[in-house]
Amino acid sequence: MGRPLTNVLNKIFVHGFYRAHAGMFIFIFLVLFGAVPGDMLLSYHKTLMLAFLTSPLLLVAVFGVWLLYIVKAWHYVAGQLAAPHHQFLFYSISAYDKRSQFLSWLTIQFNILLPIIVYGGLTIGVGVMHHCYLASVVIIVYLLFLSVLSALFCIRLTHTLPEGKQLSLFLRFGKSMPKPYFSLFIWHIFNQKKVAYTVIKVISWVVITAVFALFDDVKHDARVAGIAVLAIVVAHVAIVFEERVFEETFLRFGRNLPYNRASLFGGFILVYLVMLLPEIIWLYTRFDPLLATQLTVFALCAIMLFHSLLYRIGLTMDVYMQWVLGLFMIIFWIVMFKAILLATMLCVVVAFLLFYNNYYKSFAVLPENEK
Repeated sequence: MGRPLTNVLNKIFVHGFYRAHAGMFIFIFLVLFGAVPGDMLLSYHKTLMLAFLTSPLLLVAVFGVWLLYIVKAWHYVAGQLAAPHHQFLFYSISAYDKRSQFLSWLTIQFNILLPIIVYGGLTIGVGVMHHCYLASVVIIVYLLFLSVLSALFCIRLTHTLPEGKQLSLFLRFGKSMPKPYFSLFIWHIFNQKKVAYTVIKVISWVVITAVFALFDDVKHDARVAGIAVLAIVVAHVAIVFEERVFEETFLRFGRNLPYNRASLFGGFILVYLVMLLPEIIWLYTRFDPLLATQLTVFALCAIMLFHSLLYRIGLTMDVYMQWVLGLFMIIFWIVMFKAILLATMLCVVVAFLLFYNNYYKSFAVLPENEK
């Protein structure tokens, strides 16, 4: 009875969700599999999974990431249901009985959660091999809970007609505050991309924890700190890409404003200084002020390199991720040779040259899912 409904929902929501968030999935794949040398990949993920299974605090953090992922999926489903060309769903879905609706939505949520289910299944397998039975059962129960809760949430959405949008609480609170040109993207992130920003922050924390767990025997080596900072920067490339999309979508007029390229470059540094503020605070609490300052400057120069690169190659996520992976490997080996200062200088020089020579030449064509 519910198979036609499942097929329709699958085409609208599952296919659309993966298309719209292809960049996010490429970014996560890069962080999980591309940011670690191949010969260390298995040991890295085994260490990461065992950390989840043996540390209740880390397991709660992972559950938080999974919850944020499903909240993002809810946001997408709600947005699609509010679209005028999908209004027919409110009437056609109600023609099915509650059981058919629940089973159809449960299938949809399972398909959306598939990346988490696959990684969670591998973690459960590692847990069974190392006799972590309680944590493995908790993961199974939590994934079932998320799937059922999501199905019930979607059923509720389809029985509530969408209302008009209101100005967000964040903008209402800050409407009287000054908003310089460089800060517009920051306001956009905290107004429209709060969930994505939170997910990236949690991923950043997990990556830091994994790096220091992997190099536990040499965790006081400055190179480990440099690798951790580089991993933090790579974890934020989705924010970098989002900034360029925002700039090309809403700030194209900015090229006509009386700002020189040096001041614009400095403005973007301030943007990423704010975006990386939690990690910067962590650096100053863990390392001495001199090393923390050096690592902060290194992080800002590296993220500006990834930012400026987009003016040259355009807004194509798969091409961008290939460049990010290649640059990560180059910078990684420079750091391994104890040359963080050299890596910092190279990043900022190349970043500024790319920015200076391509800022007014970049007229990127946005992919369909970003328009």
